[in-house]
Amino acid sequence: MESYEKMFADRGSAYDRAMRRFPEARSAEFAQIVARLKALPGETVADVPAGGGYLRAHLPEGVRWLGHEPCASFHGAAQGGLPLLPFPWATASVDHLVCLAGLHHQADKRGFYAEVRRVLRPGGRFVLSDVPVGSVVAGFLDEFVGAHNSTGHDGIYLDDRCADELAALGLRVLTDEVLAFPWVFADAASLGEFCHGLFDLRTVGPAETGAAAVARLGLHDVTAGVGLRWQLRTLVATPA
Repeated sequence: MESYEKMFADRGSAYDRAMRRFPEARSAEFAQIVARLKALPGETVADVPAGGGYLRAHLPEGVRWLGHEPCASFHGAAQGGLPLLPFPWATASVDHLVCLAGLHHQADKRGFYAEVRRVLRPGGRFVLSDVPVGSVVAGFLDEFVGAHNSTGHDGIYLDDRCADELAALGLRVLTDEVLAFPWVFADAASLGEFCHGLFDLRTVGPAETGAAAVARLGLHDVTAGVGLRWQLRTLVATPA
């Protein structure tokens, strides 16, 4: 699989356009992160890889966001141009750190976890949320998205070894959950347009993309609009 840097140097701008066109679509995904962070006003939250800084809008007032994103293709990418590893912060300098849906593009997970342990302050929280191995989301990404996008897709997803890998590097896992939640859209057409843009699909159109996403992932009950059922494995860890 191509590295995170190579993949999103090619298609980060398409991802970013989709996120900015439909900024509320993934609100439930960000909400489950924020609920587990428990960040307080005055504390810092590091976001790696940060993409276009989407997490920042969901953090509580008074919490300081620090973004590290190696690919300048994302609009407003923080630290664009630096490599993903090492992180651009001093040892024990951030209160909390989030990695949302970026680690399945990273082969060197141990190196990433070591950097998390280095920069976190005592008592800080690392919230890791990514696609579970063997899940319907993994199948959708590797099979449908990988067949039709600009870079292919062959993810290295979270499995039961993750907690042991974190523990070996000095991070104690507090919780480990597989969570289902909706991506929410006004209508089916918007769902298709978002997924088509987010994944930079080239050989199918938005309508076919939306139909495939619903067929493979299913719908989630929402109070208004259309909810695409999404799933991530979310772990919370703290320096041991």
